[in-house]
Amino acid sequence: MLRAGETVQPEDRESTKQMLREEVVLVDHEDKEIGVAEKLEAHQQGVLHRAFSVMVWDSRGRLLLQRRQVGKYHSGGLWTNSCCGHPRPGETSLAAAARRLNEEMRVICALTEIGTFTYRAELDAGLTEHEFVHVFRGRYDGVIAPDPVECDGYSWTSPDVIRKQIAAVPQCFSAWFKKYVEAGWPIAPPG
Repeated sequence: MLRAGETVQPEDRESTKQMLREEVVLVDHEDKEIGVAEKLEAHQQGVLHRAFSVMVWDSRGRLLLQRRQVGKYHSGGLWTNSCCGHPRPGETSLAAAARRLNEEMRVICALTEIGTFTYRAELDAGLTEHEFVHVFRGRYDGVIAPDPVECDGYSWTSPDVIRKQIAAVPQCFSAWFKKYVEAGWPIAPPG
């Protein structure tokens, strides 16, 4: 796990470079595919692209939050929803969400799409998120074993506490997660 002042090990640098070379699917405002771009290029140019977010709830009505790994190329060290990312060209959003949830948090559970959310946000390092997000939710009560390259910690947190924490220390949360909570959607456990 990286902390302030530590350096990225060569194997971590290589996986970061590979992650940045991944392609994302460019879409129009109706989520129709219009092309592909390298992930870093899409975030540098602020072009609209397809993404997903996963909200995993436990049986006590708490949302699984993750703290993004400090060394991530943007939003490092911030708290956010259970998992998020981008489907690869030719991959469905559901398949990508399930893949990344397992890769990042070692969680496997049934996911249900609950809607879409489009947003634009200026990030650190001169990057812009402009995403058409497919939002999924699931329920899980098992062991969490996050990949330390992806995640610096996790917390099961109630919606009320999340709202209070965002109001008190908004700088500790990702831009997209704050937008979800501000919109009042989808910050409620499955019924």
